[in-house]
Amino acid sequence: MRRAFLARLFLILTPAAILAAPQAMAAEPVYPTKPIRVIVGFPPAGAADIFARLVGQRVGDAWGQPMVVDNRPGAGSTIGSEIVAKAQPDGYTLMVVSASYATSAGLYKNLKYHPINSFAPITMLASNPNMLLAHPSVPATSAKDIIAIAKKSPGKLTMGSAGTGSITHLAGELFTSMAGITVTHVPYKGGGPNIIALLGGQIQITVTSVPASLGHVKAGRVKALGVTSARRSPVLPDVPTIAESAVPGYEAKNWYGMLAPAGVPKPILAKLNQQVNEALRARDIADAISKQGADPEGGTAEAFGAYLKSEIAKWSKVITAAGLKVE
Repeated sequence: MRRAFLARLFLILTPAAILAAPQAMAAEPVYPTKPIRVIVGFPPAGAADIFARLVGQRVGDAWGQPMVVDNRPGAGSTIGSEIVAKAQPDGYTLMVVSASYATSAGLYKNLKYHPINSFAPITMLASNPNMLLAHPSVPATSAKDIIAIAKKSPGKLTMGSAGTGSITHLAGELFTSMAGITVTHVPYKGGGPNIIALLGGQIQITVTSVPASLGHVKAGRVKALGVTSARRSPVLPDVPTIAESAVPGYEAKNWYGMLAPAGVPKPILAKLNQQVNEALRARDIADAISKQGADPEGGTAEAFGAYLKSEIAKWSKVITAAGLKVE
């Protein structure tokens, strides 16, 4: 009787916070306790791979658990995306994607994952514009000149790309569609062959990334007629945006972001977002990203999720209008 009475008295007198504390501590996930795998759907040394390693190294150092990059290239990065979609949603498998993730959603009709519902956004890592370039023989100094030439001789201008359905191809398709012009598309197997073709005069214009073409522009081997982002590139401040000089509202930039499988606990997602943002704010990381011709981004998971949805919708519309598909 006495023991029962004392037990009841203890429960009455003990503050609720003391009793709740062990439960709260048990509910709070301990993360991370082991290495984190970061899938990149592209070969090593590309921009997505570089940014994944830069940010992963800093986050891993802060947590005392490494972020290990696992390159799984192929099929427009859909192979890597499928791996992550099927991974255990515990925060130990993540992925870094690029703008091609959004274009693949419209190009590939039989994806084994849902581009929105199968993943949880963490944050955008970086972005960089493309450029509209022309061979020196083309009598144009601006995007407006290209539009005038194309309207005078529809289909005569040849426009190269890094391949059918690539972000450079779709950026070009968006430009010609919004400008109301017709050009002849010439696809190549990658950005390198595309630039070589432009340098050799096999094609007249192309849209390609700033990092891939900056050296050729500064050397005068090709002409930069406009950047595809909403604001000018800091590495080429004298080159206007296509939106300001010729096609209002035009924007087609490359971007890179981090996703997790759907179902990862919210506290883990919040911790990832906070730590990745801290890495992006570090001066040395920001400088390293800038050296790649890109801008560090960051921000909330919600903002990145909304942007991802808008990019998928935009490029799906361009793909449908151009009649493109990949089996």
